[in-house]
Amino acid sequence: MRNENDASSPSSAGEARSQGAVQSVDRALTILEILARGEAGVGEIAAQLGVHKSTASRLVAALAAHDLVEQPTERGRVRLGVGILRLAGATSARLDLVQEARPVCRLLASQTNETVNLAVLGDRSALYIDQVIGPSTITSYNWVGQHIPLHATSNGRVLVSELSPTERRATWGELTAYTDATVTDPRRLEDLVAEVVAHGYAVARDELDVGLTAVAAPVRNAHGEVCASVSVSGPSFRIDQARVDQIVPLLLQAAGDVSARLGWHAA
Repeated sequence: MRNENDASSPSSAGEARSQGAVQSVDRALTILEILARGEAGVGEIAAQLGVHKSTASRLVAALAAHDLVEQPTERGRVRLGVGILRLAGATSARLDLVQEARPVCRLLASQTNETVNLAVLGDRSALYIDQVIGPSTITSYNWVGQHIPLHATSNGRVLVSELSPTERRATWGELTAYTDATVTDPRRLEDLVAEVVAHGYAVARDELDVGLTAVAAPVRNAHGEVCASVSVSGPSFRIDQARVDQIVPLLLQAAGDVSARLGWHAA
């Protein structure tokens, strides 16, 4: 009979596998750091990792499968691959977006006295990449780095507004009701997205959190594609319909200004 301290128990085996996976990830990242200093042979990589050459070879093969490293010949030297450029390019573009949008978002926060958020489309979510707190806002949740549901937020509806209906259905993910006001009917969501396209902005009231209202508008890149969303959010008691009507022109101007800084020129 096994006891809970038996190293061969299912839980112990699971922990061992988990530790092995973490070790493999750590070694793979170390390989990338080694190659950042220049090309290296598999034997050299193995020596620096302190592992057998076959282990280093398997790790190199795994990285090569994702284009993160290249090995032109079977026994040739290994170098960083084009996948690294793709990842770096995505990071650079995101940093450029934040840098270009920040002064505009600061002005918008000052004009509205509310919180301004900048979001991009993530994996079935809106990823918040920057936030500016309005001068009169006493407390505000830090959304930066958070993945927020697309269907329950104004930013989310803006970010999917130019996808095809089929792409949108695949992107919504699970249509969870976060409050009694959350829209989860796919047909109603399509109607709301159509309103975004028609009017150029989206409003979500009490859908993600009771008492929170947000108004969002699209940011476009140099090709005119929606690449981000900028929003103004605050307590619902303060952002009633009359206040939304005041915010929308300022929001649309700000979204247009960020788009222009990214190289987009409206016709």
